[in-house]
Amino acid sequence: MTYCVGLLLNAGMVCLSDTRTNAGLDNISTYRKMFTFNVPDERVITIMTAGSLSVTQTTLARLDEAAVDIEATPQTSILLAPTILQVVEIIGRTLAATSKEIGNRMGESASSASASMIVAGQRAGGDMRMFLVYPEGNFIEATPDTPYLQIGEHKYGKPILDRVVTPETSISDAKKAVLLSMDSTLRSNLSVGMPLDLAVIEKDACRVTEQRRIEEGDAVFREMSAAWSIALKDGFSAIKI
Repeated sequence: MTYCVGLLLNAGMVCLSDTRTNAGLDNISTYRKMFTFNVPDERVITIMTAGSLSVTQTTLARLDEAAVDIEATPQTSILLAPTILQVVEIIGRTLAATSKEIGNRMGESASSASASMIVAGQRAGGDMRMFLVYPEGNFIEATPDTPYLQIGEHKYGKPILDRVVTPETSISDAKKAVLLSMDSTLRSNLSVGMPLDLAVIEKDACRVTEQRRIEEGDAVFREMSAAWSIALKDGFSAIKI
């Protein structure tokens, strides 16, 4: 399982993913689930993935291959598509085709050949946009009413996002929100695990302005997790019924 979350704010976009992939309690591995495509000063695209590892890796490999193909066109390359919407349409088509192809090979196990993606991006002169792409290739977009998207094991980390995140949320508070959302998920589901990948794309920067990996023993994350636990316990004790 996995957990990835993206926030679409007035000030920019914040993305966070875990890296755990498991096929049973005795077969746990670490794989990156966040990928960035960038044309300096022209466009930035960040993709987070959840689901079948073979589907996501094959889809990303095909997107990367198409992006560097000397015969690439705006209809085939996410680095040439004229809008972020068309970027997402390319990703959706590639994901759907890959899922179907791998599913056909798997026969009766085809139901496991499923994956979804969060795509966050901006072109110079255009708006920041964020989409959730489903296995069938269709997608939905983050809006001011719901300025975040989640894939994977999302239920544990959703409450804090519902309560604190709005389009006006600052980048600093947004990082805190996604990290606490992830912390809640880590505590409740062993199939989601460290290390974590965090990326920030500030508005109109057309590049990732902050990117870092948060390891298991990260002091700042551990301190934040402990402080959140204390705050929840204090808040619970303070409520009278």
